Amino acid sequence: MSTSQIYLGLMSGTSIDSIDAAAMAFSEGKLQLLGTHAEPIPAHLKQQIIDLCQPGIDSVQLLCETDSQLGELFAQAALALMHTENIKPEQIAAIGSHGQTVRHSPPAPGTTAFTQQVGDPNIIAARTGCSVVADFRRKDMALGGHGAPLVPAFHKTLFSGTELNRVIANIGGISNITILPTDGSCYGFDTGPGNLLLDAWCDKYTGNSFDDRGSWGAAGQVCQDLLNQLMAHPFISQAAPKSTGREMFNLAWLEQQLSDFNLTAVDVQATLVSFTTQSLTGAIKKLNQPVDEVYICGGGVFNDELVAQLQTALGSTPLHSTQRLGLDPTWVEACAFGWLAHQRINNLPGNLPSVTGASREAVLGALYLP
Repeated sequence: MSTSQIYLGLMSGTSIDSIDAAAMAFSEGKLQLLGTHAEPIPAHLKQQIIDLCQPGIDSVQLLCETDSQLGELFAQAALALMHTENIKPEQIAAIGSHGQTVRHSPPAPGTTAFTQQVGDPNIIAARTGCSVVADFRRKDMALGGHGAPLVPAFHKTLFSGTELNRVIANIGGISNITILPTDGSCYGFDTGPGNLLLDAWCDKYTGNSFDDRGSWGAAGQVCQDLLNQLMAHPFISQAAPKSTGREMFNLAWLEQQLSDFNLTAVDVQATLVSFTTQSLTGAIKKLNQPVDEVYICGGGVFNDELVAQLQTALGSTPLHSTQRLGLDPTWVEACAFGWLAHQRINNLPGNLPSVTGASREAVLGALYLP
């Protein structure tokens, strides 16, 4: 690869399990994935992040310490990938770092809209010797948007087709969908929890950070009354544009929902699988145009029970992973932030007002030089 044609994308999502790093190059609108690396987030740092997400536990001291510690870890992830793939700093045009969201307050009447990510990009730039683009979300919010989801713009570039109406479903901690009609338009929104509640409940009752292949949840029985109660959450039926996160859906909220029920832990897990399934597929079924095919990415791809329920709920609509479209489902979000860095370096828009609700398209992200 010649000088400054490579971009790195760094992503840590709502699941807070690892920093995903992807190296890529762009040519004529196509992406070439050059290498990947997953950097685990230590348990103590994950707990700090969770504490920052909860008003009353957070503090300025904790925010600043976590910002610096995560900056070092993001830099470590980038350096590990650069070492493995033998990529020199001078070959990298920019690193796009999403950071770790610790608080997100979307636009709503009577509230102040803001979003906060940590993982100091100055540290990443200093440690790697590379230019870093970060703080992608706040420009969109300054223009009245939600600052989320940002991946649909990338999905449009990479996954649009002219023959079939597609939906890309990203099942991370939170689920979101991108709608790609054949006319070249694009819109999308968060649909509700993805793996967030599943992982938190599994960790609490089994000690495992996730339900491997969904086998534990598959052994339980769905409680329809609880499922109906969860689906009655106002966010599920809220009109787009909309975005959400740990502020709204978290373990404490789930335990409140369970106060009137006496269920086994495995039956709760089974019900949570159905909650993710129904909130996601329900959103797809309410769209204004027919959907010819659905492609999934994110950690939910590896929950066999969840995928089976999604296919059942979608009926005859084909369901595939984004691997079929040429990109491993594990690395779609990391690649999205590499693409967003590419957009920023080339002074091109990174948001879609049809998704976020912003007043206009904008170049997203601030540039931090090494």
